[in-house]
Amino acid sequence: MSEPARLALLVWAATPDHPALAVTPLVHALAAHALDCEVEIHFAGPAVRWLVEGVADAARVAPASEKSVGAWLREVAAAGIPLYACGMARAAWIGEHEQLIPGCRGVAGATAFVARQIDPAWRTAVF
Repeated sequence: MSEPARLALLVWAATPDHPALAVTPLVHALAAHALDCEVEIHFAGPAVRWLVEGVADAARVAPASEKSVGAWLREVAAAGIPLYACGMARAAWIGEHEQLIPGCRGVAGATAFVARQIDPAWRTAVF
């Protein structure tokens, strides 16, 4: 039996300042998961703010959109796709008293994502 496909996504440029960019990596993660791919999503730089409780729920990808970025994140988490915050980004962009959303499984820094990039069993994409 062959190994399942593996995909690690890095969300970096799709920040809360640009909510229209946020859904594409989440849709790609769900599509890969539907194809029985092992998927994980890493959030770095200011994009780590999506993992702060309340931030994603306040953002819509388009003015007429009924679904918030938070609803998309919950859908991804419900599918079992882990969400990781970069440790350096967390220290720089998340306040001491701010809480992370339940779908965030913890911290995985730059080294963790680079390890995925150089592992031939994994494919990566950056958003």
